[in-house]
Amino acid sequence: MRRRRDFIMLLGGAAAWPLPLSAQQGKLPIIGVLGAGTPSAWTDWVAALVRRLGELGWSDGRTVAIEYRWAEGRGERYREIATEFVRLKVDVIVTVGGAVPAARHATSVIPIVFAIAIDPLGTGLVESLARPGSNVTGLSMQATELAAKRLELLREALPGLQRLAILGNVDYPASVVEMGEVLSAARLLGLDLDRLEVRRAEDIASTIGAIKDGTQALYVCGDALINAHHARINTLALGARLPTVYPDRVFLRAGGFMSYGANAADMFRRAGDYVDKILRGAKPADLPVEQPTRFDLVINLTTARALGITVPPTLLARADEVIE
Repeated sequence: MRRRRDFIMLLGGAAAWPLPLSAQQGKLPIIGVLGAGTPSAWTDWVAALVRRLGELGWSDGRTVAIEYRWAEGRGERYREIATEFVRLKVDVIVTVGGAVPAARHATSVIPIVFAIAIDPLGTGLVESLARPGSNVTGLSMQATELAAKRLELLREALPGLQRLAILGNVDYPASVVEMGEVLSAARLLGLDLDRLEVRRAEDIASTIGAIKDGTQALYVCGDALINAHHARINTLALGARLPTVYPDRVFLRAGGFMSYGANAADMFRRAGDYVDKILRGAKPADLPVEQPTRFDLVINLTTARALGITVPPTLLARADEVIE
């Protein structure tokens, strides 16, 4: 039985300006949220999106209907969910970059907004950043460009760092690109790097279990599979006495050590602006892909203490958030 999942009460009431004709005539516009991960992992992100929609006058059940579907890290679910949204005749689909190809295969008409995408131009999601050129637009994460910075911060936290491993879903093209960037950055920093490849949830435990002796940290590339199973990854990494570094603070909840990257919740909030413009008549092809405006360094001191790590005070002073 399909059902909608409500996460948060929307803020505000109806917008002061006119609503689309369909809403005026009594048919609420429908927003389809294609969640690539799990509901729990996406809670903060969805809350930011819904809150922004509320500020813009889109109240679930009053001026808009929001339908949620969850792939739970299983890429084969993307096309199934997108096809269902086509049957429901949703007015816009909100998702992340990894699900866009399947959504675009299901429809070339319904607007698709990606709240997060790693290198949308290089992976072919859009024709150009300034003029996306199709029914797809959204926000670029710039995760690959941050690989060197992430490693520098990790080495600052772990002054004796010489060897680390990188874990990524190699069925996700952007993770493959990021793994290459991390390898290049590691060479420049004089670090030894082991590449760990996963393709499905069942690979995670055996892959982490095979990490070589002498490895001192684990760099984890973010994607829907990792998002859905980050708690398990953190548990395994803690058991192996390995501090982890991630692209976003959401991965630190279950024991991750450090994150640095664009603020994903802020990007979902900004995705609400795209949805608002589209529901009021704008075409995705005419809405430029935007870049992140907030980059956060978050350190989990609880995890640091559990691993016996003393984080340098100078690094703690620069952190945007310290979890204790």
